Amino acid sequence: MKHNLLTIILSFFAIACIAQPIDREAVVRRNNPHVTHLDTLASLTVGNGGFAFTVDATGLQSFPRQYAKGVPLGTMSNWGWHSFDNPEHYRPEEALKAFDFGHGHTEFYATQFKEKGRAQGASDWYRQNPHRMHLGAVGLNLDPNDVSDIIQTLDLWTGIIDSWFSYHGHRYHVQTVCHPQRDMIATRIVSSGEKTLRLEFPYPTGNHSDDACNWDEWEKNITSFEGMSDCNTDTLRRVLDGKSRFDEADYFVALHWSEGKRSYVNVKGDVPQWNLNLFHVADADTAVALTCEFFEHKDPSRPTLTFEQVAEASRQHWQAFWQRGAIVDFSHCTDPRARELERRVVLSQYLLAVNDAGDTPPQETGLTYNSWFGKFHLEMIWWHQAQFALWGHPELLEHSLDWYFKAEPMARQIAQRQGFEGVRWMKMTDPSAAEAPSKVGSFLIWQQPHPIYLAELLYRAADSIGKKRIIEKYSKIVDETATFMASFATYDYAHDRYVLKGCIPAQETLRADETVNPPFELSYWRYALATAQQWRERQNLQPKSQWEEIINRLSPLAAKDSLYLAAETAPQTYTDIRFTSDHMAVLGAVGILPMTPQADSTIMRNTLHWVLDNWNWDKTWGWDFPMTAMNAARMGEPHNAVNALLMPQRTNTYLPNGHNYQDDRLRIYLPGNGGLLTAVAMMCAGWDGTLRNNPGFPDDGQWDVRWEGLLPLP
Repeated sequence: MKHNLLTIILSFFAIACIAQPIDREAVVRRNNPHVTHLDTLASLTVGNGGFAFTVDATGLQSFPRQYAKGVPLGTMSNWGWHSFDNPEHYRPEEALKAFDFGHGHTEFYATQFKEKGRAQGASDWYRQNPHRMHLGAVGLNLDPNDVSDIIQTLDLWTGIIDSWFSYHGHRYHVQTVCHPQRDMIATRIVSSGEKTLRLEFPYPTGNHSDDACNWDEWEKNITSFEGMSDCNTDTLRRVLDGKSRFDEADYFVALHWSEGKRSYVNVKGDVPQWNLNLFHVADADTAVALTCEFFEHKDPSRPTLTFEQVAEASRQHWQAFWQRGAIVDFSHCTDPRARELERRVVLSQYLLAVNDAGDTPPQETGLTYNSWFGKFHLEMIWWHQAQFALWGHPELLEHSLDWYFKAEPMARQIAQRQGFEGVRWMKMTDPSAAEAPSKVGSFLIWQQPHPIYLAELLYRAADSIGKKRIIEKYSKIVDETATFMASFATYDYAHDRYVLKGCIPAQETLRADETVNPPFELSYWRYALATAQQWRERQNLQPKSQWEEIINRLSPLAAKDSLYLAAETAPQTYTDIRFTSDHMAVLGAVGILPMTPQADSTIMRNTLHWVLDNWNWDKTWGWDFPMTAMNAARMGEPHNAVNALLMPQRTNTYLPNGHNYQDDRLRIYLPGNGGLLTAVAMMCAGWDGTLRNNPGFPDDGQWDVRWEGLLPLP
């Protein structure tokens, strides 16, 4: 009897221990990144989702040229864009080319041209313009060869970077922080040494992938003083190309400092404009604080803030972020890889909130440096943003999803010029929603269902009142998106089925003119159309009969030798390297998506095993690993899910700052971070119909993963 009583007491004690809330601050702070030398791949970032400021080991942007080929020291925003002049007066329609993909009409695509001429010129210009700008570098005037004894930490719990270093016999302590609502950074410099700040304003490069800093175009790059005062506040006016794009200046920079008198020195003395400046603060005091705000339009009513006000706003914002959202604690796991997985998860949460939570979809390198001219890719929005809804921050997903309302007129024009109904979402674009010409992107279709999936995640994350609001808000986007999908599916009379053709699938090594029925796109068409029907039911509307017919008659996934093919038209999938490189998108058909009647679990499991053993993993991208993990989890193979998520491959590398490294060109890749978070959410919280807690982790005693606030996938 006593033994039974003791067992009961111990059981209650164990349950009570398990039920204890996670110490969120401990989880977050034990993963703070630390830097001890000038590591160009370890740059740290502060930001608010629509504006970000990346610093080197001095806590500021003291060495932008030295870091240009690492993780660059960007100051970027969702509003800071630039276009070169268009002296040839190119028009968007000149970049269009006609195609016949067997849909019964001619389709016009914005593409790239091999032949020299006006069409190529127009395509090149609209692909390059607009491009995202670097708004300006703020750094200390130091020699990198003389900086030593570095100790730098980003406190994720407060969003404040503390940097200590020695220079010319003096010890420096620099704190750096970003305001959570305003595009403002603040810094405090404590030292008995010289404190001279360098303000540098680069001209845009317009290059495909770089730090967006052209330091040589002096004549086109003008900084003037809009307002100078004796009360420690200046406003700088920035005008590019010798003229303004708008009725007023391109943008403004407001400076406010705490102590000392400032003076400006024009380093480029033979140029009358203030292109490159040294901002000198007298050394009378050992501490100097500076706030620097970037904004499009001058607002005299905008209050000046001190360093401490910005720091306090950041503390409150980040503590609320970590307390309100989901958290995962791997400290009770005994698998030696769990510690690294937790580091990746925590840092990815921070990086995506800093780079991806603005009012436009994010570019693949966020607000750190430019890739694809700074434009964003709508097929990537799922990988960036789906995790926000799963991790307790649906409002951050909603910020960027609302951009689709702005893009809808342009998306409708694209569908119409190609002979389809509804709206066709572009692939590569910018805040204006203009379609950038591309020999690949313009032919992709897997970005099309994303708004339906993401709106569904918002619906699932909302309470009963919120669900009604989400339905009312996004129902038109869902309906018009599905309308195009139904219009794009082609009826195959010979086999009494619907097929998808005339597209480049997510596995971009396939060609549009020869690809029929890629498996991921087929499954995504069915899932999205079925979800759109659910949305109609939620509005008390009748389901659309055409959509139902397509759902019921969509082609099954094509297989050969009990393995799924990259497309029905690719029987050579497992013998030709072109079909076993890039994304193994076939696994997304069950993983990103729930199992549909088009797929067979045995064949999919065979395909997963073949991919794990034989795929050209050196030709993959960062989100391929979480996609594989999600497939393995749904296939009931949690050991393979963990192995895929932590596979030791170059493109699955996570730097000390948490960024997903790909190669020398893409030193950071945020879709990999977003995919990681989505996969972990699924491996913990599961998906519709799962009964076991942590279904994506092995039940072997080594993966005692504890979590709060996660939502399951559909």
